[in-house]
Amino acid sequence: MKAGIIADTHDNLDAISKAVEIFNKEEIEILIHAGDFVAPFTEKPFRTLNAPLVGIFGNNDGDKLLLKEKYHEKGVGDIYEDPYDFEYVAKRIIVTHKPKIVDALATSGAYDVVIYGHTHKAVIEKKGNKKEAETLVINPGECCGYLTGERTVAILDLEQKEAEIAEL
Repeated sequence: MKAGIIADTHDNLDAISKAVEIFNKEEIEILIHAGDFVAPFTEKPFRTLNAPLVGIFGNNDGDKLLLKEKYHEKGVGDIYEDPYDFEYVAKRIIVTHKPKIVDALATSGAYDVVIYGHTHKAVIEKKGNKKEAETLVINPGECCGYLTGERTVAILDLEQKEAEIAEL
């Protein structure tokens, strides 16, 4: 069971299109967006995604109402307020765009996976003091490539609770 993870797309339609190609090739079953879509028109390249999208708003998302409406009405997926937690294939997942709360979420023991954006830096690490209770923490980096020059996303294997960073 694979999940795609993306964040900080910042209106870069070319990068989003390339990310969607990777996600479709990897045959992900869900895409999780950790914020900063920015404009409602960014839903267009996501229409070719072969999986539903679940996302949260980031600090640069302007017209939240229109973003939510466009993504939902075009059948792309749903966008929620930050943070958003849900269960998927028996894993507790929380998504945020606020890096300051990540450590608290990860060490709380309440989640199997903590996903975040905002920093534009790719991170995959495990937190916790017991192997069976470790929380996987993932920041896919920036899809847009504007700050670091690297355009990245992440692929999460939910069964193995392991992830990898993929460059676009």
